[in-house]
Amino acid sequence: MKKTFIDSGTTTIARRVAAPAAHMAISFILFSAAGMRAQPLSAGAYANDFVSVEYYDPPHQRQIKSRMSGAQAQPEAGGMLLINQLKLETFSANGELQITAEAPSCLYDPVQDVARSPGPLRVRTGDGKFRVEGEGFLWRQSDSFLMISNRVETVIKDAVAIAP
Repeated sequence: MKKTFIDSGTTTIARRVAAPAAHMAISFILFSAAGMRAQPLSAGAYANDFVSVEYYDPPHQRQIKSRMSGAQAQPEAGGMLLINQLKLETFSANGELQITAEAPSCLYDPVQDVARSPGPLRVRTGDGKFRVEGEGFLWRQSDSFLMISNRVETVIKDAVAIAP
């Protein structure tokens, strides 16, 4: 199950998609202090506090599998969203933070659940023992797939030497 939230002051856009018919049953609902009304963000507008969450399948359906968030989301051509101050997080089925990735910005396709950017990305494990940085990335939220394409540097802390 997936939920996406964008908060723009008093207006919140929420999308809830239930697997496996994820892309067949998409609905947008806007809630405001005055009540419910349906109106998308206008071109050139932006919203604060973007969050998109993917949950595990049963029996862990209440546990977050991955969370993508950003300080700001702005609609772009083709239904894309420009996300500023991107943060990606993945969690184990018991709720333990596995990976955190951060980037200044990316383009997010909410229909395909894909984020991409030619810019920098920093990734670290939950325990801080592994770090990767690079430029250019592709993130598929549905299966927590991350590809970093250029200038990739990896740092492993407290690595155990393995004999040949």
